[in-house]
Amino acid sequence: MSAPLKDFTGLFESTSPWLLGEGPHAEMVLSTRIRLARNLREVPFTHRAREEQLQGVLASVSGAAQGSRVFHDGLLLKMNECTPIERQVLVERHLVSHELGDGSRPRGILIAPDARLSLMINEEDHLRLQALTPGFQLAEAWSVADAADDELDQTLEFAFSEEIGFLTSCPTNAGTGLRASVLIHLPALVLLEEIQRVLKSIMQVGLNVRGLYGEHSEVMGNLFQISNQTTLGRSERDSIESLERVTKQIIETEERARERMMRDARTQIEDKVWRAYGTLRYCRSIHAREVINLCSAVRLGSAMGLSGLCPLRTLNELLVLTQPAHLQRSHGSELSPAERNVYRAQLVRERLAAAERESGLGA
Repeated sequence: MSAPLKDFTGLFESTSPWLLGEGPHAEMVLSTRIRLARNLREVPFTHRAREEQLQGVLASVSGAAQGSRVFHDGLLLKMNECTPIERQVLVERHLVSHELGDGSRPRGILIAPDARLSLMINEEDHLRLQALTPGFQLAEAWSVADAADDELDQTLEFAFSEEIGFLTSCPTNAGTGLRASVLIHLPALVLLEEIQRVLKSIMQVGLNVRGLYGEHSEVMGNLFQISNQTTLGRSERDSIESLERVTKQIIETEERARERMMRDARTQIEDKVWRAYGTLRYCRSIHAREVINLCSAVRLGSAMGLSGLCPLRTLNELLVLTQPAHLQRSHGSELSPAERNVYRAQLVRERLAAAERESGLGA
């Protein structure tokens, strides 16, 4: 049993489980997510509800969830009680969406003690239940989310139609309300200029491709978020099995591409990896985007068996800890972009040095 998260500071000082670098195919799949959209019966959708109705939703949902087994002793954060930097930290950790993180209206997030399960309240829908696991674990993430959904369903009355299924604010989520996704690293396909063909085939079978931070975000560091697109007229099992099948095919395609690169251009790949690691290890000023891109090269080298590199967990953590809000929260004050670049470089150097000491890699 995980120790309860007492407050935002406790959450900030802990490592998000999806960053641990564990689970099946962790060298390629950073995380798996299952999200379920639900709304309460006889309450207008969030964008049409009055303030007092949203307050009622926040109270009802958080009360029901905290009385459940999975969310008991969970941490409830109300967005209007968090600072702008704290709200952005939650966005950077993939715990809340940009919409929920804007701080307006009665909104909140409830985070389970082990932080693998969370519940956004009054985002686009009244409830957005989310399970996040490290590595490629669709069945595990679905099991966790489904069990929590069943518990909440015993206390809350969800908006449901026998003909349609669960009713949601956006028609694209109606039916199951399920959005399953994997965050996958595909550098070899990008370097060999085969990624567009692969992405086209993904979309042809009804899946979506987005960037690191989901909808409307750009692709950075060769990281792609692949998710189901259809929720109406399709069962949860069908959607998850389809995503799992396609993801396995993508993993195999990327693995073959990596094998070709190491066979035909091993020296060039090793040079790219070690230049990236050297820049991260000794930089004095660096932008967040550059960290993500350099970590992509080092991750590739680590996955391909190059010795002397830092562990996947460290690379995963750097993706989040070097983002603007995390830097400023860690520093204890707001920083200008130039100051952030300097402080970011310091943090990267310290993290890599610590990883080297722990692994016995340093001089």
